[in-house]
Amino acid sequence: MQIFPAIDLYDKKAVRLYQGDYKQMTIYSENPVEVALKFKELGSTNIHLVDLEGAKDGTTPNIDVIKAIKRESNLFCEIGGGIRSMETIDKYINAGLDRVILGTIAVENEEFLKEAVKKYGSKIAVGVDIKDGFVAVKGWLEKSKLDAFDFCKKLQDIGVKTIICTDISKDGAMKGPNVELYKKLSESFTFDVMASGGVSCLDDLLSLASINLYGAIVGKAYYVGAVDLKEAIEVTK
Repeated sequence: MQIFPAIDLYDKKAVRLYQGDYKQMTIYSENPVEVALKFKELGSTNIHLVDLEGAKDGTTPNIDVIKAIKRESNLFCEIGGGIRSMETIDKYINAGLDRVILGTIAVENEEFLKEAVKKYGSKIAVGVDIKDGFVAVKGWLEKSKLDAFDFCKKLQDIGVKTIICTDISKDGAMKGPNVELYKKLSESFTFDVMASGGVSCLDDLLSLASINLYGAIVGKAYYVGAVDLKEAIEVTK
């Protein structure tokens, strides 16, 4: 299993939200590039980036920091957060990002998703944020009427190769990931499933690795010292 340590960006700083709530934000670093280089030093080959400002309004306010992270670290970088136009996808891919994660737009505009997958193939991933069995959109601010598994079937049919799945109730809560959900997803579909949200300790990662998951995102647990990133990368290989 691959580990993707996360850097969530807001106002060019590395931050974390609690359950997607912008009012519950913790700033972890004023210098996200330094955070990325630390990941590399600890043995990471990947970084999961989220532009939290972009997630709110569909713009790319942190693109300069994102470019610097990719340039300075030279790691595999994926980016999500408010990517709702081909222009934004092009901007990120042209900036050297390895994978772009579509969220709200993939739920609301199937034709756009098809177009993006046709143009960029496996460089397009979809974030499937689940709240009470349904897909959540707009930075988790709204719950759609779309059943999560029906949506995943549609993604598979379109040709999406990777999904990043978050059980919102678990995110940032340090209570462990929804292993059953990820197991069911990875057994039901052909795409790579990446777990996001809820990882609180090394055992959580070992549980995810035991179901042969493609990847897991480590966020808050790293920042608060609950997961030793170097050890996590080594034991989940």
